[in-house]
Amino acid sequence: MKEDQIRTAIREGKTALGIELGSTRIKAVLVDEDHKPISSGSYDWENQYVDGIWTYSIPDIWAGVQESYRKMAEGVKERYGETLTTVGAICFSAMMHGYMAFDKAGELLVPFRTWRNTMTEEASEKLTKLFSFRIPQRWSIAHLYQAILNKEEHVPRIDYLVTLEGYVHWKLTGERVLGIGDCAGMFPVDSAAKDFHGRMIRQFDELVAPYQFPWKLRDLMPRVMTAGERAGVLTEEGARLLDPSGNLKPGIPLCPPEGDAGTGMTATNSVARRTGNVSAGTSVFAMVVLEQQLSRVYPEIDMVTTPAGDMVAMVHCNNCTSDLNAWVSLFEEFAGAMGMKADRNALFSILYQKALEGDKDGGGLLSYGYLSGEHITHFEEGRPVFVRTPESRFTLANFMRVHLYTALGALKMGMDILFEEGVRLNVLLGHGGLFKTREVGQRIMAAAAGVPVSVMETAGEGGAWGAALLASYMLRKEEGESLDHYLAEKVFKDEEGIRMEPDPEEVAGFQAFMERYRNGLSIERAAVDSLK
Repeated sequence: MKEDQIRTAIREGKTALGIELGSTRIKAVLVDEDHKPISSGSYDWENQYVDGIWTYSIPDIWAGVQESYRKMAEGVKERYGETLTTVGAICFSAMMHGYMAFDKAGELLVPFRTWRNTMTEEASEKLTKLFSFRIPQRWSIAHLYQAILNKEEHVPRIDYLVTLEGYVHWKLTGERVLGIGDCAGMFPVDSAAKDFHGRMIRQFDELVAPYQFPWKLRDLMPRVMTAGERAGVLTEEGARLLDPSGNLKPGIPLCPPEGDAGTGMTATNSVARRTGNVSAGTSVFAMVVLEQQLSRVYPEIDMVTTPAGDMVAMVHCNNCTSDLNAWVSLFEEFAGAMGMKADRNALFSILYQKALEGDKDGGGLLSYGYLSGEHITHFEEGRPVFVRTPESRFTLANFMRVHLYTALGALKMGMDILFEEGVRLNVLLGHGGLFKTREVGQRIMAAAAGVPVSVMETAGEGGAWGAALLASYMLRKEEGESLDHYLAEKVFKDEEGIRMEPDPEEVAGFQAFMERYRNGLSIERAAVDSLK
């Protein structure tokens, strides 16, 4: 669109806004009628480890939401000369799963427990057995049941249980709703009914009946909604909360809030069957849209849905690039000590490119970037570890390649289960920080998965852009138009992306590394047991 058309769209509220609260950044993206970003704003934040819990505070949540919105609105003013007073629709997204429990007054009962916590093993195992359905440790129901088993005093006082983006949506609209994709990360959903699984709800209520709580589970949970539905409007109070300047007007419609898995699928056009996407940043997860149910329950595979409610197999790993980023920071510190001012983005690019010069198997080096626990490899805690033998080829290129390999090590173990089940993929779509440096992350991912990997030119826009697309879909879809059709025909029709086939030598090299990775897990176990 031309700039004068964009100005008109801004004035007339024909835009769509997506805001995503990621693990390390909150980002706001405003798009025009052609789904192109016209302004964005962001806010960096970090989780805190407080009393054994990975958490973010309520003040930090709102500071980040407001600052990312403010910067986005400032961008609109600076480039187009328009004061942003309205948008066509809004969608909120956030890191999926976790535990936010509120009392009747709307007060948080215990600090927000994020997806990163691995403290619910007992609850996870018991619920998985009860339901005959995999319940990951990070799911809301696992946190709730663990709190019950731990006899935590707040449990009888819970009035509302929701995930992070559902909380933000609730405070801005008054609506207790959540998109089905992240509802499936709270409690199992029935893809046919597009609701929480009725039998399992009843089983849970029967399980906890002896405690005589003053609530039934369904009463605590948000209403399940699918992509395209209207999920309330921005209230007067909500408008002031989002934009303290007072410029933003109430009455803007919001679509169902979704987890970052759902917005990642949307942003990569991977909501149709035989497609999948990999989001690789602080954590890494693969979402594969299934043609049929898996043959059995796998402890490594989570069953969730697309934002439209279709079945998805999810391989989720808590650790990806955090340890790798720490090593890059060390190199940055070294450069500073040598009197050189290193541009951080350039440093990442140089070091990632260097990895491609390394031996295909990583030269015999081994690393585990476990800052936190990793359920796929059965670790309740993590300790970053780097180890080598005297014969290993210890070069910078191999060092970087191995740290990129290990970022995908646990994911590879989960993906192999799907492929052994007969799941077929035409392509994997990559997005997130791992794919920012052109070609590198894509090549590593193709070697790990053994299937073609594509990266869209828009992949860098991330989940906030995916959230804006969900808002646009609600606003502009035709009667009966499915989400996958809307994305394929109206958003990505002319978006070819960059496709990379797996290199057979790199596939073999990754396999050799994985043999070392599996055999060396006892080293990681010794580190966890020895370093308290």
